[in-house]
Amino acid sequence: MSARWEKLGLLYCPGLKGRHPKLLTHAANPLPLHISGNVYRIFYCGRDYENRSSVGAVDIDIVRREVVEEHYAPFFVHGPSGSFHADGVSIGNCYERLGRTYMTFMGWQSPAQGHWRGDIGRVEIRDLTIVPESEQLLMGMDHEDPISLAYPWVAPRAQGGFDMWYPSVVSWEVGNGEMLAVLKHATSTDGEKWSRHGAVVPYALGVAQAFSRPSVIQSDDGLHMWFSYRAGTGQSYRIGHAVSAVNGQWELALKGLSIDVSDTGWDSEMVEYPFVFRHNDLIYMLYNGNGYGKTGFGLAVLRE
Repeated sequence: MSARWEKLGLLYCPGLKGRHPKLLTHAANPLPLHISGNVYRIFYCGRDYENRSSVGAVDIDIVRREVVEEHYAPFFVHGPSGSFHADGVSIGNCYERLGRTYMTFMGWQSPAQGHWRGDIGRVEIRDLTIVPESEQLLMGMDHEDPISLAYPWVAPRAQGGFDMWYPSVVSWEVGNGEMLAVLKHATSTDGEKWSRHGAVVPYALGVAQAFSRPSVIQSDDGLHMWFSYRAGTGQSYRIGHAVSAVNGQWELALKGLSIDVSDTGWDSEMVEYPFVFRHNDLIYMLYNGNGYGKTGFGLAVLRE
């Protein structure tokens, strides 16, 4: 794939007044579902005054880059105390199974004593909305992932079954002030029970060692993945790239198809949480900028 990303600008940023209490700030982890024509319902994660994230949405014409409808109420609220998503939800992507559509998410827990942690859940999507009380734990911690899991991307396999790519924390500190979170792979025959296969995307301390939110598409030359990463040098999030040829081995490809910060504006400090998708024979990316989504999300297009 010989191309480059062209930034098209900020698509949506939450207003300062009249917000729902569960969506006061942020529009992180954008996830598009096609409505019709060029219009998508873009789900996102907003936060309440206690910093707990829930899922809101805005309908946007991505070609004209105009808001069609802004939805006031959240579509999915974080869980009750003691649940695996009590302190927030961060959405991943959607996949279909047996005629049903599911949205994956990371469920946050932030205990008073101890570090935050995450597990992977899902909710059902029906008629462009989230089915109430359909959330369930999809994949939790075990001996392979004993610390924290995050931001799943689930996709059907050509030969049947499903792939999942997800970040997993190996250590909160590896000597340079940064955690080590690697990108792992799991497979499932039915989309319910998952076999975990460990880390698949190489990491490099001081270069790329704190990964989050993978986004994967199939191309003629294999699989392409975009993700957030930090280097462990004190630099904020950037959006990186990896490729996997037909042999299934992933390689980091941080030059060329990665995205860096802008000189000024809403994404001048960090870029993160990509979502890559096809529309009208073009490949687009939704992504966040400064403040982990506090300044909203923007759009880029891949130019050949």
